[in-house]
Amino acid sequence: MIIMAVESSCDETAVALVEDGRKILTDCIASQVELHKLYGGVVPEIASRKHVEAISGLAEQAIQNAGISKKEIDAVAVTYAPGLIGAVLVGVSFAKATALALQKPLIPVHHIRGHIAANYLAYPELEPPFLCLMISGGHTMLIDVKDYTKMEIMGTTLDDAAGECFDKVARVLGMPYPGGKALDAMAALGDAKKYALPRSKPGANPLDMSFSGLKTAAINLIHNARQKGEEIDVPSLCASFAAAASDNLVPRTMEALKRTGYRKLAVAGGVAANSRIRRDILQAAAKLNTEVFMPPLSLCGDNGAMIGAQGYYEYLAGNVADQTLNAYATKSILGERL
Repeated sequence: MIIMAVESSCDETAVALVEDGRKILTDCIASQVELHKLYGGVVPEIASRKHVEAISGLAEQAIQNAGISKKEIDAVAVTYAPGLIGAVLVGVSFAKATALALQKPLIPVHHIRGHIAANYLAYPELEPPFLCLMISGGHTMLIDVKDYTKMEIMGTTLDDAAGECFDKVARVLGMPYPGGKALDAMAALGDAKKYALPRSKPGANPLDMSFSGLKTAAINLIHNARQKGEEIDVPSLCASFAAAASDNLVPRTMEALKRTGYRKLAVAGGVAANSRIRRDILQAAAKLNTEVFMPPLSLCGDNGAMIGAQGYYEYLAGNVADQTLNAYATKSILGERL
């Protein structure tokens, strides 16, 4: 089954063709990073307009790259939530029109479910059940993936997402957008023990996380140093921040593994590209004799292939939509049958 998949939830326009949920035929991405660098972050209105400009040509390019005809497309999958509402609407509108024109099924895919499914593309042998640590700019959660479309949230951030904190601290340090990537590169040159930054304490649910205190502490440290004319060891601050973020994530992930009894851990989302977090997860999981699945860096960020992968399993589960499908800025990963 060949699925055309559309992703436009933030600042990447992506159209992919995926076969049977596991094989990427092509994954075309039009990035807006260079444009949004001018503003230090994503400008929603500009992102939406750029999606409109790029999406049709990108779809044609994907079909040509895959070497297939439009008649060979069996279904159209699209990110319908969550994301920047204007941006998501562009993708949903295009996918609805394409499905209608081709007379093919329309498959709605939750963006976070797509990130989890990126692991199916990187590891054809991976099958549920497993635990997934989802870490991105907008979401941080521990998910019990019981089946391809049946999931349970075991823990989540109570305030800011991990990726949002990385980007904000990087921005205050004057690093270019996207800040998380720049901060990670700088951290490799620093001493992670130089700056004392807070770790969140377990609450009512010990698997829940908090990052706002860490973000505030780091930003206050930077501002106080500048006001006093003191020099900041930027590489070491970046390394200390990454270590603190990892210490908020990894122990809770290991506790969730113990609770589920699983010996399979998947990591997903843009922050899964962070080198400190990847290293700490591998070391901690090895102590529990747990196999770790982390997608290559190319599949950590937003892409169309992950939507096509999850779209295949949503289709098998009967989760298809009609032309009344709408876009949503926020929606639970648990969702409801559409």
